[in-house]
Amino acid sequence: MTRAMACVAFLVLLTRGGPEHSARSNARAPDLPFVLPNDNRLPAGRLSHDTLELHLVVGMAVWRPEADSGPAIEVAAFAEEGKAPQVPGPLIRVPAGTVIAATVRNELADSTLRIYGLATRPAAVHDSLVLRPGESGAVTFSAGAPGSYMYRASLGANGRDLDDEREQIAGAFIVDPPGGSPPDRVLVLNIWGTHVDSVTYRNALAINGRSWPYTERIEATVGDTLRWRVLNASRRHHPMHLHGFYYRLEARGDGFADTLYSAGARRLVVTEAMLPRTTMAMTWVAARPGNWLFHCHLGFHVVPSARLHPPDPDSHDPMAHDPGVHMAGLILGIAVRPQPGTREPARGKARRLHLFVQEGMRRGRAPRAMGFVLQRGARPPAADSVEIPGSVLVLTRGQPTDVVIVNRLSEPTAIHWHGIELESYSDGVAGWSGAGDHLAPSVMPGDSFTARLTLPRAGTFIYHTHLNDIEQLTSGLYGGIVVLEPGQRFDGRRDHVFVTGWDGETHPPTLPHLLINGDSLPGPLVLTAGVAHRLRFVNIGPAGLFRFGIYRDTSLVTWRRLAKDGADLPPAQAIRAPSAQRIAVGETYDFELTPEPGRYRLVADFREKPLWTQELVVRGSP
Repeated sequence: MTRAMACVAFLVLLTRGGPEHSARSNARAPDLPFVLPNDNRLPAGRLSHDTLELHLVVGMAVWRPEADSGPAIEVAAFAEEGKAPQVPGPLIRVPAGTVIAATVRNELADSTLRIYGLATRPAAVHDSLVLRPGESGAVTFSAGAPGSYMYRASLGANGRDLDDEREQIAGAFIVDPPGGSPPDRVLVLNIWGTHVDSVTYRNALAINGRSWPYTERIEATVGDTLRWRVLNASRRHHPMHLHGFYYRLEARGDGFADTLYSAGARRLVVTEAMLPRTTMAMTWVAARPGNWLFHCHLGFHVVPSARLHPPDPDSHDPMAHDPGVHMAGLILGIAVRPQPGTREPARGKARRLHLFVQEGMRRGRAPRAMGFVLQRGARPPAADSVEIPGSVLVLTRGQPTDVVIVNRLSEPTAIHWHGIELESYSDGVAGWSGAGDHLAPSVMPGDSFTARLTLPRAGTFIYHTHLNDIEQLTSGLYGGIVVLEPGQRFDGRRDHVFVTGWDGETHPPTLPHLLINGDSLPGPLVLTAGVAHRLRFVNIGPAGLFRFGIYRDTSLVTWRRLAKDGADLPPAQAIRAPSAQRIAVGETYDFELTPEPGRYRLVADFREKPLWTQELVVRGSP
């Protein structure tokens, strides 16, 4: 199995917990229609008074998820009767109180369909219709409660898809409140995937029917408020990350029911883990101009191997700074225009740091050892010194900071300042960050780049490579950032940073070899009893939704939740709770622990299988 295919297969294990189903293909028809990407702007059906008449068909079609002239696959897809098939399926969007009279016809020659989601919301998770080949069915129901929902089809009489992944047969179902919703966009994540043979896996990863760099470009002007409904129609989890800005979670749902958060419970995040077939409603303000990204933070969903036909790694430079080359998959580009007549605000005197990107002697399981090493003192670090994870950067809120990145590798790199609100040019996406013709380059071997950071809030953040992501990230190019309030000093006796990464790429069925703070078998951590300790957790491996917990004997202890992604939690969530938290890639969490004397265990596990453990020894008193 090739490295790229192994990574895809392992990602399925991490996000779904088991192997894919075997592939199964339909007979090729000579005149299949072409799939149109659905931007979810035009509702389907015919609305008359309080009733929507909707006629859907599921049939085979040709889908080109990349360019119109790009690689094609034959897929089952929803269509309105008499219209072109669409991925995602036709948008169902109605006001609350609408009655929906829907018919569905199964045009597939050899597959039974089970239709889910054509029911009054909220609803139980069960099928609405079961249709054998050639059959039609009808349902009539009231739309139900306002919210963001989904409908979908599965292949197979038992309700379980016969093919590997067929999550392109799904669409959005939006119920607006009385009086309507503010202007928003609906973004649906769909995945198609199959095993071509025992070693080759192909998949298409799409947002509204397209894969980067062919996804839609969202345009905005500084000061605009953007409202998005994001629907994960796939069976994988996706930590969705917004570059350069926070977004506020307005609602979450499971595709069948929706929860609108109260004003005091709407937390700010830069990354939010969307579990399989869940939805979220979010708002954010485009406060700064430039090019930005919204993307899944699973590494295998945004690299060139995510394409239908991955490039041969030997056919071109895989670290090329063209964003159409070094990225692919579940990525959305955003271009924010400046307000006419505005100028960039004056910037105070900046603190200057030098951060060296280095490669040293191999250690652990990774084929290479790379690291970010902060210059401490007047002399640069030795050229072969490596720190994994990279040096923790301790910065101060309100203090402008310039970080001079010096690349001592033999290949290009780039650094993304994850969660930091900063100018676009410094954001770290080579060939994309910036605006117009002024785009950030990759940092070439022997060259340097100065990232200008603004630090409007204190909290826990991340920096990591954003080029040749899988190899560089699993070799050690990542680190934590702690931003303190003015006048504060970092006290390592009470402030503890746990940065999680992978020790090399992992091939299935092996689970990842976790390194936390660069160690897989750490020694005891000694804490002082009766003191409030701040625990900062960072997960920045390529994939994995890991659960962190602190145990005394076999029971979880209690901690207080403080912050998510560097933003303080709203009061309703900043509470004492059992010390267990699932943390997805690209997320940070802060907790406060005031322990009693004794021995504890800090455990990171995946599906209740411990992957990493550290003993916590609590002694004495303050």
